[in-house]
Formats: sequence, C-alpha cells, structure tokens
Amino acid sequence: MSAQLLLVDDEPGIREAVKDYLQESGFSVQVASNALEGWEWMQMNTPDLVISDVMMPQVDGYQFLKQLREDPRFQALPVVFLTAKGMTGDRIQGYHAGVDAYLPKPFDPDELVAIVENLLARRAAKASTTGDDVETPDIAELANQIAQIKALLTQRNAISQSPAPFKIDLTPREQSVLNLVAEGLMNKEIARRLETSVRNVEKYVSRLFSKTGTNSRTELVRFALEHGLAK
Repeated sequence: MSAQLLLVDDEPGIREAVKDYLQESGFSVQVASNALEGWEWMQMNTPDLVISDVMMPQVDGYQFLKQLREDPRFQALPVVFLTAKGMTGDRIQGYHAGVDAYLPKPFDPDELVAIVENLLARRAAKASTTGDDVETPDIAELANQIAQIKALLTQRNAISQSPAPFKIDLTPREQSVLNLVAEGLMNKEIARRLETSVRNVEKYVSRLFSKTGTNSRTELVRFALEHGLAK
C-alpha cells in the first residue's frame, strides 16, 4: 500500500502540480487548501507524512505545526515545510517548531520526493525496532486510534447502516472482542475484561481484520458500525 500524504497549500496551481508529481512518484495524496481543512481531515484520518505551506491565511504553517505537535496523535508525524520563505531565520523558526524538513520554493520536485522517501524510511525503521510480538504501540498511534474510535462513537446514531457486502460469521469470542474494540478499549484492557491473555486478544483482533477486510482498529469499528456488527 502506498504511503498516504497530506498536502496543505492555499495556492491551487502549486497544490495540484505537487499533488500530481507525488502521485506519479507512487504516493497517495490528500490535499487541503488551508490548515483548518487539513486539521479537519486529520480528525478521521492519519497520514504518513504532512507537507505544508507556511504562508497561509487564518492559520499559518507554524501555527498548524504547533497544533500537530501538541496533539499526542501527531507528535511523531513527519512534517515538511514547503514555502517561498527561505531566509535562515525562517528555517530556524521552523526547526524549533518541530518541522522535519524545510524546502524553499522554487524547488526541484525530485528533491521533495527524496525528502519524503527519506523521512518515511526513517519512520519505518524506527517502527520496526519495536518488534511485532509484544504489544508496545507508539503512544501517538495509540492515542490516535482511540481518538478516532471515540469520534466515530459520537456519530454512531448518525451512521446509516447497511448489510455487510459479504457474509461474516463471528464466533462468540470474536463478537465479544469486537464489541470491546468498538468501545475504544485496547488489547490489554480487553484481555483484562475477558480474563484472557493479550496474545489471545491480538489473535482475535487479527481474525476480525481478516474477516472484515480492514487494516486498523479504526477501520474495523467504522465497518462494524456501518454494518451493524457491534452489539
């Protein structure tokens, strides 16, 4: 699956040109015309990397970055500033604010792609060192999934239900785990509630992903709510 990027820029021409080049380079790109629009999209989605302009109306890039870094979900999210401001003082301000890379306009799009690939590779390498056998989720990702599930639950009554697109047979134990995941509980909490091991809960969650065709807890809960699977 290609990396999901969020591109925030208030200039339509630059926004579309950068989007097209990134997509041609194999990335999936979501665009936003300002920081408020980008922030709203991020309440229900988590990009792998954010590319943001600095000079924008209402909320500029520095304010947007500060908002991201103050949220536990996005503290470790790679951010690239793409801007016409190229003075040393501006770059220093960006780095102090927590930006990972700073690319002044006009820029070579191949350099942007190289920066994005480098940041994503470093993030993947860091994630791989945590291992897959023990439940030690990154705190930002943990907070992100819980926040997204809580947001879904607040909209529960407004979500229109429809039959699942394919037959799904859940065992009683899988149903119990799904119900608790849909309450926003993580594996350790579910294990405690069901008086079983975390490893068993992990296996049940993996089975639920497989049976529903989802890849994350948030997707699983959304699918369950849309198709009436969560009790």
